[in-house]
Order: sequence, then structure tokens, then C-alpha cells
Amino acid sequence: MQCNVGGADRAVRIVLGLAVIGWGVAAANGWGALGVVPLLTGLVRRCPAYLPFGFRTCPPEGAGKA
Repeated sequence: MQCNVGGADRAVRIVLGLAVIGWGVAAANGWGALGVVPLLTGLVRRCPAYLPFGFRTCPPEGAGKA
């Protein structure tokens, strides 16, 4: 599978996901479970929401290789 989540986007998703999960734990509510979505999309470098629109924040495969 091709990635469609690049470096900066990936870092933001992971940090945001961890922050939301941490907030949910600290506030003792279930809303923190929503942090799993950005965390997982950052870790696996695929965002299903990008697919219908053709968005990519990572460089195309083979770019920069000589």
C-alpha cells in the first residue's frame, strides 16, 4: 500500500492523537478514545479520508532515488 501521510502531517497526527488520549484519561471520559484515529493514521501513514480526494502529503514513491 502506498502512503498518503507525509512527515510533518504524520508527526502532527501522532502528537494530536496522544494528546487527545491523554486528555481523555485525565478527564476520565470516553472522548479520549477519538485520539486513536489520528494516532493510527499517523503510525500506518495512511488516511482513508484522503483517498476520495487524492490528497497526499508524502513524496511519491521513487522520488529522490537515483
